[in-house]
Amino acid sequence: MLKKQDQPRPVEIKSRKEQDLMRAAGKIVAEILSDLQERARPGVNTLELDTRARQILSKYGATSPFLGYPNAHPRGPKFPASICASVNEEIVHGIPRKKRVLREGDLLKIDVGADYAGYIGDSAWTFAIGNVGPKAQDLMRVTEESLRVGIEKAVAGGRLWDMIAPIQMCVETHGFNVVREYQGHGVGRDMHEEPSIPNFLDDEFDKRPSNIQFKPGMTFAIEPMVVTGTWETRVLGDQWTVITADHGLAAHYEHTVLVTENGPEILTAWK
Repeated sequence: MLKKQDQPRPVEIKSRKEQDLMRAAGKIVAEILSDLQERARPGVNTLELDTRARQILSKYGATSPFLGYPNAHPRGPKFPASICASVNEEIVHGIPRKKRVLREGDLLKIDVGADYAGYIGDSAWTFAIGNVGPKAQDLMRVTEESLRVGIEKAVAGGRLWDMIAPIQMCVETHGFNVVREYQGHGVGRDMHEEPSIPNFLDDEFDKRPSNIQFKPGMTFAIEPMVVTGTWETRVLGDQWTVITADHGLAAHYEHTVLVTENGPEILTAWK
């Protein structure tokens, strides 16, 4: 998820105490994703997965930063669930529902956030429900790989464009496309902090994000969203669920990452 700010704020540097709280939040997110991976099977509905996520959050005294999140439209509904559960052509912000029953061959994207003691961990993963086709398998593999190459660039002294370019290259050299309208972001006390982290570099330099230099203590939610066809999207009537305009398949992988003097640390690692 990304909420654009009218005025860019400085990129926050987290103290050691804040980093520890984000590690704790990240571990909760990791536990939820690991648990839901085991439960995501044909015949299970996505509301069941949301209920389980709430149980784990409650166990640690954490809350979901997604639940009640404001809509992009002032009169739109707030997000009504604790996780996003998006299936097949749904890219992100899918609302868990009892009627949304998983089927053999589905591609499920689960996006999870945990707010623990005022600090947030944010991660997403794509799960194959039963056996999926070769194209879906390739899409998952390439999207996960693009996340990995992006994380590798989250090093002190590095710059934002040096993270974005390898993500885009990894995706496009395999014949897929990155979604343009939704992107990664800084994360910490707020769900969406500076900087915005698109997964592509616009050909026009004046439209590119500020090429900030990374410093120890910065925390990012890096999240490539990748599609088999056009990168164009549309939002369903629930005013949340984002789908591919051509109904092509989508995959989504995300980790919360801390920049350290010794390289990137994945705060939401679970596998």
